[in-house]
Amino acid sequence: MNAPARTNTSRPSSGTHSGIREDPRGAGPGLQRALDPRAGGNGWVLGADPGSRRGDFKRFSAVAQEFIAKAKQDPAVGAIGTGFRVSSPRLSLHVNRERAKALGVPISEVFDTLQAYFGNLYINDFVKFGRVYRVQTEAEAQYRSRPEDIAKIYVRAQNEQGTSMIPLDAVVTTEFTSGPDPVTHFNGYNAASVLGGAAPGYSSGQALDALERAAEEVLVPKGYALDWSGISYQERKVGTQSVQAFAFGLLMVFLVLAAQYESWSIPLVVNLAVPFGIFGALAAVWIRGITNDIFFQIGLVTLIGLSAKNAILIVEFVNKRYQAGLPVVDAALEGATLRFRPIIMTSMAFIMGVTPLVLATGAGAAGRHSIGTGVFGGMLAETFLAIFFTPVFFVLNRKLADLLARQRTQGKSPVPAQPSAGGGP
Repeated sequence: MNAPARTNTSRPSSGTHSGIREDPRGAGPGLQRALDPRAGGNGWVLGADPGSRRGDFKRFSAVAQEFIAKAKQDPAVGAIGTGFRVSSPRLSLHVNRERAKALGVPISEVFDTLQAYFGNLYINDFVKFGRVYRVQTEAEAQYRSRPEDIAKIYVRAQNEQGTSMIPLDAVVTTEFTSGPDPVTHFNGYNAASVLGGAAPGYSSGQALDALERAAEEVLVPKGYALDWSGISYQERKVGTQSVQAFAFGLLMVFLVLAAQYESWSIPLVVNLAVPFGIFGALAAVWIRGITNDIFFQIGLVTLIGLSAKNAILIVEFVNKRYQAGLPVVDAALEGATLRFRPIIMTSMAFIMGVTPLVLATGAGAAGRHSIGTGVFGGMLAETFLAIFFTPVFFVLNRKLADLLARQRTQGKSPVPAQPSAGGGP
């Protein structure tokens, strides 16, 4: 062979991709949404109908472009586009199998030679300086830059005349064509990647809803459907689970306090302080124009414990004074007065601690803004609002509990005996 081969040593890398899958449900083509990590943003995938397996990529591309044009009209969708093209230039190689067989050239030898010199062929791995390197072969650039360069590559032919080397172009011809590129697959179906993201001021959930509306108008009438994959699939799947996680956190706080105080009513007073923190968190992110993302939701779960902590400081003291015989109103006033200073001190210390998250800059600042702003606003509202309402909730709770206790006692009072009608003996 007169084309020198170059051996590349590189560390193995892995990659992921998103694609459009064909819809197996029989309703026609399907539209998917997936995340392409290489693009650094959101990705949507548009699926072709089962007939696209036979190659109707032009119609497939037209539907994808029509869907993109419709999605761009929605203000919730920011930049969106696709790299799927049906007219990408290609170089096709045709192997004359009959001639190769007549010359004594194995077909596998032809393909292995093409891969080794025009692509790359994996040889092995070796360890050097404590690192694993991969060995791959390929021809030098000047021997693989043009279609005519296949004449510089030779393959071994074995026949009755003996063994000889023949140029590769003796059994391989080249032809310039055009076709779809890239042709990816999603769940085994042909797919076309569509990359995009939410517009400023809109959340990813709103962008997904916008795509569903566009799919209903453009894809469904033509037999296409909508589905999700990657992070978008996870977002759709667990979208309602954040509410369940928040409710589970409230339930755990309630049960722990019920076991601690041996009461079902006192934990209710503590949990009633949580809505003030949620109100402050929502108001803070609304003022700053921050979306309801996963970081903000983590902050909301954090606020459950922080809000309960301040309420416990008041309720525990008030409950002890009430059990000691002090009237419930006097106990509430004394508890709110004595616990005001420690609550302000601990809460302000925490608020100042999350201030750097609110003012963060640089890489990852958006996530720190979400969690910091929510916790910052929630603690402000909980500190300066719940501290006044928690004693009131305790008073109302105890009065309601005493009222119910009196009613149960009256319902169980013994009925006086009635004198007999016959009189005494």
